[in-house]
Formats: sequence, C-alpha cells, structure tokens
Amino acid sequence: MKTLLETTLERSVDTLVAQYQHQLAAGDHLSAWVFDDLAARQAAERALAAHGIQAHFLSAYKPLVHFFIETLGERPLHAIHIRYPAPKEAPQRFLLEAYPLAGLIKDAVTLTWEAVVCEAQTALYYYELTLTHTDGKLEHIEVAAPNRCHIDHVDTQQLSPCGWVQWRTAQGESASAFYACDYALLFELAMQTVTQASWPAQQPLFEELNISVNLPCQDTLLPFGKEHISLAEGLHEDLYFSLLEYYQHLAGLPLGDRSIQPGQIVPEIRTRIDAPPSISITLRPLCTAQAQATADIALIKAPRAPGVQQITNLLEAIDGDVITAKSRSGRILSARYRKGNDRAVIISAAQHANETSGIVGALRAGRELASRPTSHFVLSPLENPDGYHLQQRLVAEQPTHMHHAARYTAFGNDLQAQPINGDFELAIRERAKALSGADLHINLHGYPAHEWTRPLTGYVPRNFELWSIPKGFFLIMRYHQAWEIQAKALLTSVTQHLATVPGLVDYNLGQIDIFEAHAGRLEFDISHGIPYLLTRDDDQLTPLQLITEYPDETIYDADFIMAHQVQYETIMSAYRYYQAMTLPQ
Repeated sequence: MKTLLETTLERSVDTLVAQYQHQLAAGDHLSAWVFDDLAARQAAERALAAHGIQAHFLSAYKPLVHFFIETLGERPLHAIHIRYPAPKEAPQRFLLEAYPLAGLIKDAVTLTWEAVVCEAQTALYYYELTLTHTDGKLEHIEVAAPNRCHIDHVDTQQLSPCGWVQWRTAQGESASAFYACDYALLFELAMQTVTQASWPAQQPLFEELNISVNLPCQDTLLPFGKEHISLAEGLHEDLYFSLLEYYQHLAGLPLGDRSIQPGQIVPEIRTRIDAPPSISITLRPLCTAQAQATADIALIKAPRAPGVQQITNLLEAIDGDVITAKSRSGRILSARYRKGNDRAVIISAAQHANETSGIVGALRAGRELASRPTSHFVLSPLENPDGYHLQQRLVAEQPTHMHHAARYTAFGNDLQAQPINGDFELAIRERAKALSGADLHINLHGYPAHEWTRPLTGYVPRNFELWSIPKGFFLIMRYHQAWEIQAKALLTSVTQHLATVPGLVDYNLGQIDIFEAHAGRLEFDISHGIPYLLTRDDDQLTPLQLITEYPDETIYDADFIMAHQVQYETIMSAYRYYQAMTLPQ
C-alpha cells in the first residue's frame, strides 16, 4: 500500500467561532454558510451567543430546502411563489437544487416558480419567496444561496454551492465574502493530490485508488419518498466521478467515455460525529477476498439484495450448460444456458452492481422458467462481481447511499464498453449469444431512488443529468433497423402487462409529478402508464434489447420487494410475448 495523502482539518464551524468571538463584539451580527448539519450549526450559534454575538449558521448545500425544514415553521399558507436565479449557463440549476420542495409542500398549498435570468458569478444569489397566508396576508422572504464560479479539474467553468461569511458591527462596518469550507477543502486536496501525481503511460494505472474520508456531519432525512440530505453521499459522488473525468481527460477521451480503465476508484466516506474532518488517499492491491457470508433470504419476498453465495447456489440449482468469464480481480462470472424449444432469450442483471433489484428479479424468473419443459434462455444474474463485492463493502458503512463507485468493473470501465472478444465481463454476453443464438436480451437495471448530486462541481451530475431525480420505473428498447416493428410491438405488450402490477402506475405518476415540478417536462413517450425510450442501435449484440430502469439504489424491505417484482414481471411478460411474435424474414 502506498500513501499519497493523509491529513486532518479543523471543522469550519469551530474555526469560525474561534475567529469571530474575538473579531466581533456583543451586539454584532454574523451569518455564515457552511457544509454542515443542523446540530453543529446550532452549537456554533450558541457558542457565539455566549459572547453576545447574534450568529446564524446556515447550510451552503440546498439552502432553500433547509430554510423550509428548519426555519419556515407551520405558517397557515395558501400559496408560495418562488423567484429563483436562472444563470444563462445553467438556467435550471437553482430549481433543481430546490428539489424535493414540491414534495414537501402540503397539497393544499399552491407552489409556483419564476425564473430570474442572471449572469453566473461568485455571489450571494437569492431565492425570493412570496408567501400568501390563508387570511390573504403577503409575506416576502429572501433565502440566500452562495455560489462561486470556478474552473474545475477538466478545465470547465462551473457554478457551485460554496461557503460564505457575512458580518455587520453595531458601528455599521460590514463585509461579505466567499469562505473556503472544510468540506470543499477535502475535495480540493483529493483532486490536487491525484492530478499532481505521476501515473503510468499504460492503463490500468492502479489496482485500487482509495480515498478514505471522515466527516463529522450527519445525514438529514426528509419527509418525502427516500430523500435525504447527505453531505457524505455527495462527497462520494463528486470524488468518484471527478476522478473518473480526470482520467478520461488525461487519456484524451471525451468526458463520460465508459471505456476508460484507470483502475478501481473507491471513495469511502465515513460519518464520524466526534472526529475532525480528515482524508487519506492510498494505492492498494485489488480486494480479492471472499464476500462476507450472509444469511439466505426468501427470494420472492427478498427485502434486500442476496449475498454472493446465495446467488451462486440459486444459479447452480438451474440445470443447463455453464458459461463463464472472469473479472479483473479473478472472480468468476457464471451464467446458465438452459436449452429448449422456445425462442432463446438472454436475461442479465448487475451490469452496474449498485443496481440490485434486477439480481432478484432475474433469479426469480430463471427459477420459474427452468420449471417449464420448453423454456430456452441464458440466465446471467451477476455480471459485475468486482463491483458487487465493492457495493456490499460500501453499504455495510452507508446503507442508504448510492455508491456509484460500485457501478463499473475493477478496471474502471463499464463492462458494455469493454473490447469485444476479450476474456473479461463482456465475454459472458458474447458467449451467451454464441451458444444460444438469442435475439432478445432482457437487461435489468436500476438508478438512484433519491436525488443524485455533485455539490462541488456544478451540483447536477455531469453526463447523467437525466438521472439526477427519480421519475419512476421506465423501459428502454433498443433495436436493429430491421426489428423496429417487433421492438414497438414488444413494448406495447409488456407495458400493457406492467400496468396491471398493483401500485406501479400510481407510483410512476407520483414520481413524475415531482420530477416535472423541478426538472421540466419528462421527454419520454408513455404506454399504459409506463414511460419508455425507443432507440435504434445497430451495433448491439442482439437485434432486440429491453432495458429496465427501476429507482432501486438504496431501497429496502417493501420498496425493494416492489422493485424486484416489477423486474420479474417484465422478464416473464417479455419472454411470453416474444415467443408469439412474428419475426423479420
């Protein structure tokens, strides 16, 4: 193991209290926007109040949402109108940062928005609120949202939330300026350390690049869906994707190119309430340990993703030919080919290993299809074992976080972007196709069940803007040119069946309603209450590929059961309708 960085910082709230208890005097006022939780901010206010200083410590991250949950209180309101900043470079940024306000407001209260066009600059921006009380009284409130313009790690201008300090003395002196918070400094130290290091000329550059961070701030649960405000999760996401982008940039690849193979990037963000902010960056060998043993769970009511050994045992219980490939760490991918008289179908899950409901849906469907004498399919329920091992490792510390570091393989690439005719994860699909001759691939996926942000690099996740807010379950159908009629027919039949799954259409309507309140109209077609995208792709392995997208990252219990039930219903209906279709000549 090689250490690249190890350091500890003073917590910003403590630094500010120490500074301003001497710089200011009784009767003076201080407002500070920091990246910290409510308990720490209130403690800082009390510490300065002991010196007669009226202090307000506010959240630099999602300030409007914090205002509603911390300050607004139970006013008897009829309507809320919000004028929000709309910089020309990122006109929806502040509206998105207000998510999930539309879901927090009571149904009897009308919420409307108005964009105020402005120039991007380092400044205290403001949300301007007009509150209409039930008695007709109007109340006007400004909620500050500090942001800074900066050039990021790939030489792109960003407008990002930032710390800020503003003070005023009893004598009329005042100041208002950007403040470099501990949270942002941890991120900048990490990026500086990596970008200034020397890396080999050939990929992969390392086995595991580990970024271990201790943060003293707690997550804040929100009373809507699975939403929470998590600085720890935001830092994981920003570090992972920023480092991936840096290596893409270093290799001369476009941002978002999924073929990049730097190695496994692992931000491990721990919440330690009594520890100071700290960071350690190390180069480590790949983890090749066996997955931690977990108790088996009843598949049909599985409240969470099963352990690796149970997945292995369930797959081995299905008769058929064994198909294998390997991962970078040496873990074996395994699939089963069950030959029959039906048209062959490939069923796969966990291409992105933090999307776990598809694993259960695939195993349930495979077990049922295996009981039918004519069934003909390949079952590949765990396509990315290195990623899944990492996902299990990370959720042990932070069970409600998205952990996109587990999304790709230990090479750092998306398995679908691997070179063809190789020996690693993509090979399982190529061998499945060669053995079965399948023309339909049912590819089970998921996406975040709550908001996905990058707080320090523009807030909205670059190249994943569409996925930043949940919008229900939907399908993606990709097809070869000659198979367009079949693609449309299969979509119609599958969505018609899925509309009968109890609660699914209402679930979609509720999520889409809040999505559109913050992100604008959902530009998907809808069939029987199920949104879908239909796209031609003549390069894909099979003529038809049906991709599921359920917001399953971080959900458990009844929510997870619903997710894998939908995955299962999709497989079974697609398999059934595909058998009866007229295929191209």
